Amino acid sequence: MEIKTGASYTTETAVDKTNIASALGSGLVDVYATPMMIALMELAASECIKPFLEPGQVSVGGHVNVSHVAATPVGMKVSATATVSVADRRRVDFDVTMRDETGEIGSGTHTRFIVDKDKFTAKANEKLNH
Repeated sequence: MEIKTGASYTTETAVDKTNIASALGSGLVDVYATPMMIALMELAASECIKPFLEPGQVSVGGHVNVSHVAATPVGMKVSATATVSVADRRRVDFDVTMRDETGEIGSGTHTRFIVDKDKFTAKANEKLNH
């Protein structure tokens, strides 16, 4: 199935003590952590193209370029939206945005690659033999 430019997916989570900068070591404040923002953006992108994948295929992250421009405190919800901007065979590029309940908190681009899950895992596991 062909991946459609413009396909979009949104996912959300609550900001709590497990996903804040002070808990992850990415900062000293109790606000939503940038690494968690990136992870949620990647999740949205992965879920966006999941329906288009053939059996045995998965997508893996290859590049992220984002800005985190506003802090979100514990107790608020955040959402990530990924929209397909380019689909070129195995490579899929996304525009990604992140919002909290008051507005945009981050945005950027993300690239994923479609791979055969078994081959990809086997190649990664070869590193254990060296």
